[in-house]
Amino acid sequence: MISDIDDSKAPLLDHLIELRSRLLKCVYALFLTGAVCFYFSEQLFAILVHPLKEAFGDGGGRLVYTKLYEAFFVQVKIAVFGAFCLSFPIIANQLWAFVAPGLYAKEKKALLPFILATPFLFAMGASLAYFVVMPTAFHFFLEFQGNSSGLSVEALPSADAYLGLVMQFILAFGISFLMPVLLMLLNRAGFVTRAQLIGLRRYMIVAAFILAAVLTPPDVVSQLMLAIPLLLLYEITIVAIWFTDRRQAAEEGAEQASA
Repeated sequence: MISDIDDSKAPLLDHLIELRSRLLKCVYALFLTGAVCFYFSEQLFAILVHPLKEAFGDGGGRLVYTKLYEAFFVQVKIAVFGAFCLSFPIIANQLWAFVAPGLYAKEKKALLPFILATPFLFAMGASLAYFVVMPTAFHFFLEFQGNSSGLSVEALPSADAYLGLVMQFILAFGISFLMPVLLMLLNRAGFVTRAQLIGLRRYMIVAAFILAAVLTPPDVVSQLMLAIPLLLLYEITIVAIWFTDRRQAAEEGAEQASA
């Protein structure tokens, strides 16, 4: 009886030891990439501030910090943000390595494309935010500079507030672009069908604009630039599910024919 209990505990202990090992690797990756990002925090901040510099134009604009410790914590935030972005492939790889042995070959084949598509879609959303949305939004915001009742109105954003705005843009667009992965996983798991997604299209339009209003700054330009790509991704996902359903049906037909 005791030996049976010991045998039943051994696999669980092995899994816990493996989980601990992979979590430690993720933590090491975060600390290592965080240290590198902190060392190059000034260069990274220069990249992040470039859209605002272009919006101000030549010789105009400046960033300020209103607290003595603000500039230091801006560098810390950049290091943490960069660490999560750079270490994400390592974390995803460790997660996959831990889960994969418990999956069937068919399940691995079905899940792996979604794992590989996640960083690609996040990078697409972040790139759209950095190269298109942020410059457009900053130009829109800076148009309110000028004179009001004889007083000069000038934009003096703080470094911390600007970094928070940039992170909000990048995370909002990057995470929102993962919607196709989520919907296709739900479809493969049998929770939603293509017909149901088509029927929910009108509700998705409302949800996209609500999500854009929550995740982006309160201006119409940013909200439209997030809501419209979300609706396009929704339609692309419906088309992609149609292709995967056809391929799955063909594979099942071939298996039945061979049987």
